[in-house]
Amino acid sequence: MKLLSLNLGRATAVPYTDQPDGVTGIDKRPTDGPVRVSAPGPKGIAGSGLAGDTVCHLRHHGGDDQAVYAVAREDLDDWERELGRPLANGSFGENLTTLGVDVSGARIGERWRIGSEVVLEVSSGRIPCLVFQAHLGEKRWVKRFTQKGAPGAYLRVIEPGEIRAGDAIEVVHRPGHEVTVALQFRAVTTERALLPRLLAAGEALHPEALAQARKYVAEHAG
Repeated sequence: MKLLSLNLGRATAVPYTDQPDGVTGIDKRPTDGPVRVSAPGPKGIAGSGLAGDTVCHLRHHGGDDQAVYAVAREDLDDWERELGRPLANGSFGENLTTLGVDVSGARIGERWRIGSEVVLEVSSGRIPCLVFQAHLGEKRWVKRFTQKGAPGAYLRVIEPGEIRAGDAIEVVHRPGHEVTVALQFRAVTTERALLPRLLAAGEALHPEALAQARKYVAEHAG
């Protein structure tokens, strides 16, 4: 398992964002690194956990629980076959393009060591948006991506440090529950009846997903 590509984005003016300044950082491009990784701070105030990476829409992106976004190269390859077009590393706006890691099958709270210093923790799946759809240029992309159910994973930074493309990835902690990124994604998008199952992941869940699960359980109690 390794970090195949480390991808950073800069604020770029586009016609398809609702940001007041008309820019987005979704266009991530591979860099040789090394890149410093650290917890950025609260969502809504802070952006990316990677130095040199820009997050423009802070209401929905960035912050400690979404500090880093990872996508498996194997999933990009699968989409290449389905879409009939090449998808470069970083095409989904991911910071980390991995090889040999079942990213969407990772458990919430699972921890990865990347290189010799950095430890990241899986918090949730990525919810697709219209900016993602327009960036990729595929009609009905939000629906198709959601139906596929392989969203990639947001991660929080547990131990900061530097990483670079080619670094080994090691799973150093795997929780005993069965709440995977894919299950969490389905629960908060298309199969809300699954929400109670998310509670097994406890505080490792992204706070927004945890709140959704608790609300659902409270509303359906008895």
